[in-house]
Amino acid sequence: MLTSLSIKNYALIEDVKVAFQQGLTTITGETGAGKSILLGALSLILGKRADSSSVKNPDKKCIVEAEFLVAQYKLQLLFKEQDLDYEDHTIIRRELLPSGKSRAFVNDTPVTLQQLQQLGDRLVDIHSQHETRSLLSEKNQLEVLDAVAGNDMVLKQYKEGLQEYRKLQKEVQDLVAEKETAAKELDYHTFLYNELQEASLSNIHQQEIEEEYEKLSNAETIQEALATVLNLFSEEQAGTLETAKEARAQLAKLKTFSSEYENFWQRLQSVIIELDDLEQEINTATETLEASPEQLLQLQSTLQNLYKLQQKHNVASVEELLEIQEELATKLDTTATLDDRIAMLQKSEISAKEHIEEVAQKLHEARKKVVPKIKKEIEQLLNKLGLPHAQIQFTLEEVPELREHGKDALELLFTANKGTGLGNLKKTASGGELSRIMLSIKAVLANHKNLPTLIFDEIDTGVSGEIAQQMANIMEAMSKHMQVFSITHLPQIAAKGDQQIKVYKENTGGTTTTELKTLTEEERIVEIAQIIGGNTLTESAMAHARQLRN
Repeated sequence: MLTSLSIKNYALIEDVKVAFQQGLTTITGETGAGKSILLGALSLILGKRADSSSVKNPDKKCIVEAEFLVAQYKLQLLFKEQDLDYEDHTIIRRELLPSGKSRAFVNDTPVTLQQLQQLGDRLVDIHSQHETRSLLSEKNQLEVLDAVAGNDMVLKQYKEGLQEYRKLQKEVQDLVAEKETAAKELDYHTFLYNELQEASLSNIHQQEIEEEYEKLSNAETIQEALATVLNLFSEEQAGTLETAKEARAQLAKLKTFSSEYENFWQRLQSVIIELDDLEQEINTATETLEASPEQLLQLQSTLQNLYKLQQKHNVASVEELLEIQEELATKLDTTATLDDRIAMLQKSEISAKEHIEEVAQKLHEARKKVVPKIKKEIEQLLNKLGLPHAQIQFTLEEVPELREHGKDALELLFTANKGTGLGNLKKTASGGELSRIMLSIKAVLANHKNLPTLIFDEIDTGVSGEIAQQMANIMEAMSKHMQVFSITHLPQIAAKGDQQIKVYKENTGGTTTTELKTLTEEERIVEIAQIIGGNTLTESAMAHARQLRN
């Protein structure tokens, strides 16, 4: 329910604020007074794109603020999904800045226009004689059947089931595609894996093999060098070891004279021991170094194969090749289990489809059951609205495919004239007839569903007399269940309002502004009388106005 609207610096409006009541609010005023401006400002609150040319004073920002009582609409989940603070009294504010930019807020939290539109669709529904396209939508027509049938829970169950079914469908499709790709790559992956497996990579220590290969490749050079070293160690006259031993013997004569000489002797003794060990190890290395051609070829073959694999897989180590081997093994295992996984998912997919098929059937039966009731109620209302021979028909047919709202295809057929065949609503109904059908449908819905605030923008154009009175009665009946606004030129509808607001222009100091005023009872009588007889008030017009108010 819209409880208040504040507009500053918008079009011809300088600064107005108006409070609204539950029930029926009628909005009247002369043509051109600015009723469309009021709707334009409200449209900004509902997420319509802003036009900077609509700002009255371009040097100041335009602010439109509306307060809604939203408790009855059960919007907590929507607020949570939009990450907004929920308040029973929700305030929506839209600002148009001098820079041309606009900002929107819900309970002081900045929001996008998309968020605003999603929320606005749940709060206000605006209809005019020239804007009835929503009535032609199959989705909206199905919503009429579902509202009367009370299908909320079943429809929720269907949508959740459809979402799960489509998720399983996609998973199956993805796995089938993966299987097709895997099948194409299976031989190649198997070849790569076997190639790595045959290389026995876990037994290869690349650095050790490379060192051994270098040593054996240069065995002759190494043996010659080591022999020279041994010769230098053991040469009788000038060998390193022999010279060191001679020096040790000389120091042995001196070590009793001083601790310093004793230290010299001990250090040289350590060197001699180290040289002895080194000589023995070099001897051993010389004796064990054999340049076996077979061993050299084996090492060369191992390294060549290893380097080829590393180059092929663009890596530099055995560890990385082992990782690739493991990845290939995983792929091969996955490929081997794909059929089982696909079969399991397809079983779940079939089960999910069977479930939503059952739910879709429940929806169809419930919709089918209420069609006669809705048809009867709408035709009765159309009769009151001056279409006594109008016939309406909901043609409901089951279709094979699963749609967003079930498995039903719905066509709304209509004829306004006796003896004329039924035809598709969008082709057979005039603008005025569409307005009356839309009013009738909304009136039926009001008895079954919490509808948002409904605004009728001059849908009574071309209507008068008894039909106008019936239209007023229907709006009044609807307003018992919801908040209804009617922008009207008809005295019958204006008089039915629980509240009446006048839109008028005022000229002050050479400036024209649009103003809004909530009328008192006496002011309402005068306003309705002027709608009946023009600005010149007559006793008969005043009497007629009072009669309409009683």
